[in-house]
Amino acid sequence: MAEHAGISKTKVQQIWSARGLKPHLAETFKLSNDPHFEDKLVDVVALYMNPPDQAVVLSVDEKSQIQALDRTQASLPMKDGRAGTMTHDYKRNGTTTLFAALNVLTGVILGKCLPRHRNGEFLTFLRLIDRSIDKGLQVHLIVDNYGTHKHANVKAWLAKHPRFHLHFVPTSSSWLNMVERWFRDLTAKRLKRGSFASVPNLIAAIDDYIANNNDKPKPFVWTKTADEIIEKVKRGRVALDQTRAK
Repeated sequence: MAEHAGISKTKVQQIWSARGLKPHLAETFKLSNDPHFEDKLVDVVALYMNPPDQAVVLSVDEKSQIQALDRTQASLPMKDGRAGTMTHDYKRNGTTTLFAALNVLTGVILGKCLPRHRNGEFLTFLRLIDRSIDKGLQVHLIVDNYGTHKHANVKAWLAKHPRFHLHFVPTSSSWLNMVERWFRDLTAKRLKRGSFASVPNLIAAIDDYIANNNDKPKPFVWTKTADEIIEKVKRGRVALDQTRAK
């Protein structure tokens, strides 16, 4: 661009910086093709913004294949004039899957690490939720479309526990499941910089993070209405169609 405009590279960088332009960055997106996108969206957003009485709303998902990574050398702490450092290589010491339910109203997390990510483990987690939630409350679970959540064994269990209600987010819309935001914090604040010599060591760190979260929980606040989101998605579809037409 500098050569085309007949100015220096430094000048181009100054212009970009002054206007907040970062052409070297690219954001990702994906528009859902779910034929019931709007219905599912309205249903889930209503649970966030106007939860039903005598009920608890839980945002539920699994963070699978969390690796117990052990750095090959000790990390160096941050000090004056130098950021903290860690080795780029590591040893793999196994994996675990975290099943988590975020209480939308309180921000409290109910979590359990299990070896696999199958319908049997999901049923184990549903039973944990059932034991943990007051029997007088209805339980609304916001989940994604992973096959585990729709397995015949899960459907049979739900039929015997009518206070449980599953609400599915549209396909390709993980951003609509609020617990994903909590998973992002867990990764950035505890897992990414951690060093774990074993899976039990990793699980202990996750459990400790959950305990600290629940000691002073801070719920996420959903602010976008369903209509606002639908309008934004419509604009995205128009822009995508125009790009395809070129």
